[in-house]
Amino acid sequence: MDPVRNPFAPGAGQRPPELAGRARELDAFDVVLERVARGRPERSLVLTGLRGVGKTVLLGELRSMAVRRGWGAGKVEARPEAGLRRPLSAALHRAIRDLAVRHRAPDRVEEVLAVLKAFALKANPADAKLRDRWQPGIDVPAAVGRADSGDIEIDLVELFTEVADLAADVGTGIALLLDEMQDVQAEDVSALCAACHELSQSGAPLVVVGAGLPHVPAVLSASKSYSERLFRYVRIDRLDRSDADRAVIAPIEREEAEITPAALDTLFSVSGGYPYFVQAYGKATWDAAVRTEIAEEDVRLAAPEAESELAVGFFGSRYERATPAEREYLRAMAELVEGKDEPAPTAKIAEYLERRPSSLSPARDALIKKGLVYSGERGQIAFTVPHFGRYLLTQD
Repeated sequence: MDPVRNPFAPGAGQRPPELAGRARELDAFDVVLERVARGRPERSLVLTGLRGVGKTVLLGELRSMAVRRGWGAGKVEARPEAGLRRPLSAALHRAIRDLAVRHRAPDRVEEVLAVLKAFALKANPADAKLRDRWQPGIDVPAAVGRADSGDIEIDLVELFTEVADLAADVGTGIALLLDEMQDVQAEDVSALCAACHELSQSGAPLVVVGAGLPHVPAVLSASKSYSERLFRYVRIDRLDRSDADRAVIAPIEREEAEITPAALDTLFSVSGGYPYFVQAYGKATWDAAVRTEIAEEDVRLAAPEAESELAVGFFGSRYERATPAEREYLRAMAELVEGKDEPAPTAKIAEYLERRPSSLSPARDALIKKGLVYSGERGQIAFTVPHFGRYLLTQD
């Protein structure tokens, strides 16, 4: 086996394992693009799921689909404690540039860019000195009286309307892709919902596609009670056996190699069908194999190497972010669920640690903010990272 051509290395394949089994989501988004372009009402889309199921890769593919259809598209990754105005401005600037090459009226494009610049400049604190003020890199004067009130909800509605109208001029639309949606601040979530609601009423050709952890629907609902009418939620989960096998077989066959049924059985067992793990174990197995037919023994020999890499880059990097009190909480969760990918009752965690439930709330809330756990329903808490409980049980 040639390690340089490892088909499981990031970016090596034409269709990475994370996209195997996602035909339904891709087809559904194609319908969304078509309906929105025709001026028909359509809800924005939110992908939810655990870490390692391929949400970010899928989001990138949806962006590519929009671009291939001539849409303007921009992507944002939300960050905790950071406002949405600045990264959103950069994403929409890129989307407008996508449309500008097709628009026949440069003055009209500049008008929209002026509104975008006015919106972007409000990311600067009012008392910021001139030398400290961020500049969005838009080479037109900022508009006055449009998307510049400083109220993110008002401004975002006005900005989305302007950008959507520009897309309508050329008969296409705008796709705004928002990753790590659970990290959007409450004020910005409210503004995003209000803007999507306004656009849905007018049939404007702009669609928001979000991706985030399983509790994103609860985050949106807490912001606006009508959010369930604005978004269509799609749960992205582990691959079933046939799709997981396809994710392994396809890149191997492209390199004119083979894999035995027993090796496929073992790969599915150790990866659990989670795309990130399929790729990690597949890469290690390819590097370990010495023949063009990959056997079960190759998978077993490679598994410790894959697990070592996951322990450092996937599990360990997240565990290191937790404080001692938070790690105690995580370990209790892992013990109670015996390392399985199942939720743990918060009352049982308090009982296990011999603590009052209220005394554990700070640790639990901090872990939720750090994206290490989530609450799918009241009184239950679960890991956002597959196999994290199993990893914790191996730690001293």
